[in-house]
This record gives sequence, structure tokens and C-alpha cells, in this order.
Amino acid sequence: MHSFPNLLKQLHKIEFDYEDGKGIDFEPYENFLSEKETNKWLKAWTGNSEVKGDSLLVFGQDGTGGYAAFWLINKEQDILKQPIVFLGSEGEIGVVANNFDDYLWLLAQKHGPFEAIYYPENSKKVNQAFLDFAKKCSKSEYREVLEIIKDAKNTHPDFETWIESLIR
Repeated sequence: MHSFPNLLKQLHKIEFDYEDGKGIDFEPYENFLSEKETNKWLKAWTGNSEVKGDSLLVFGQDGTGGYAAFWLINKEQDILKQPIVFLGSEGEIGVVANNFDDYLWLLAQKHGPFEAIYYPENSKKVNQAFLDFAKKCSKSEYREVLEIIKDAKNTHPDFETWIESLIR
């Protein structure tokens, strides 16, 4: 069982305001989805009764039920240094950010996991609360949304292939 990182707890105390479609479509969790629930969901999502979700730590969802998760590609590495991925309710998949630090800069630009996959090119205004949190807590430098997403996809091109290989 993985403990919910303190920085993620702090982040999830900030309001994720949908703003009638102009904000961030994200419902943060207070704990990771249990391994049992993750396995159940991933089996249903992929149609594969043999799949295990032990390399995904789900930490929130969008309004349609798509999940945001840390993809544990290196079990020895800190959770916050793992890539963040999104699996949409309609089958959309993608790497959102290389790590938690980059994810904070996405949020500062009003892009949650859903927006990063569906509308990466949309330039939105800054969310001041998330920007302040990113300035205080991120160890990476500010970058534009498209640059963060492109870098994440280039660094982890095998995520989509891996997920697609699980689908039956």
C-alpha cells in the first residue's frame, strides 16, 4: 500500500473550479484508489480479466469518470517523480506530465489531466492559487502546456502502447 504524498494532500486542498467549462475538470481524491478498486476498474476499462493495475496509483478523476494516476515505471523512485497519466471514460489515454513538478505548472495554466489530453492547445488564463503553489513547491521551471505535454509523451512513448496491449 502506498501512502498519499503530503504535497499531493496539500495540492488537493486547493479548489479545482470547473468554472462552467473554463476551469479544470478534476475531482481530487484524499487517498489513492485502493488496489482492489483499481484492478476492478482497469479490468472493466480494458475488457481484460487478467490485467492488474498495480503500476497505477489513481489520485482523482474528471467529471465523466476518467482517471488520473501516477504510472509507477520505477518502483524504487519516489511517487512524485513518476509520470502522470490519464485514462478517459471514452478510451482516451495519454501521458500528461513527466512528474508532479511539471503537473503543477499545468494546473497553474488551468490544465488538469482531462484538459491536457482533450484540449492541450487551448491557452487559458492562469489559476493564481495553483500558480502560487507551483512557485512554492515545484522543483522544475515554468514551461508552457504544450511543451510539458510534448516532453512527457516523448519521454514515455510506451505508455499508450502498453495500455493498448492490455485492451481485449
